Amino acid sequence: MKRAAIILVCLGLMTACGGEDHQDLRQWMKDSTKDFKGKIPPLPGLKSFPPVAYEAGDLVDPYNVSKIEPERKAGGGGIKPDLDRRKEPLEAYPLESLKMVGTLKMGKMVHALIQADKNLHQVKIGNYMGQNFGIITDISETEVQLKELVPDSLGDYSERTSTLQLQEKQQEGRK
Repeated sequence: MKRAAIILVCLGLMTACGGEDHQDLRQWMKDSTKDFKGKIPPLPGLKSFPPVAYEAGDLVDPYNVSKIEPERKAGGGGIKPDLDRRKEPLEAYPLESLKMVGTLKMGKMVHALIQADKNLHQVKIGNYMGQNFGIITDISETEVQLKELVPDSLGDYSERTSTLQLQEKQQEGRK
């Protein structure tokens, strides 16, 4: 008996929810959507394009090494330093860090005194100095002249003349 009472109560609740309470809402939805129809436009037709032949034989290869790297001179430019000779002590220093502090004359030969760090070196014409394969070409009382071989962007070398001026010490206490 209890079961029958529970079933009757449930059926009564269900009929209460499905009643005519929302009839006006349902009517408005029908009126609002009666002119709506789904319209999907047809797909456009496929256009055919004429085939074009691609012939890469007539074009320049953009990945060719000659296009990426600049052209090199035939023979490599000609001037090259002697990489097999033994390096001299003053070639370990940049030319800007070396100082000419004086000269010595031994017979007819003139030697320059070069200071590197705290050490003093005696050089003559034909010695090497600096990190650009600089060879001493002339020594006077006021300067040392060098001919350097400087690498360019292509790996070739060009000559450059440099000078190292005499650095006179300023004595303290004298004006």
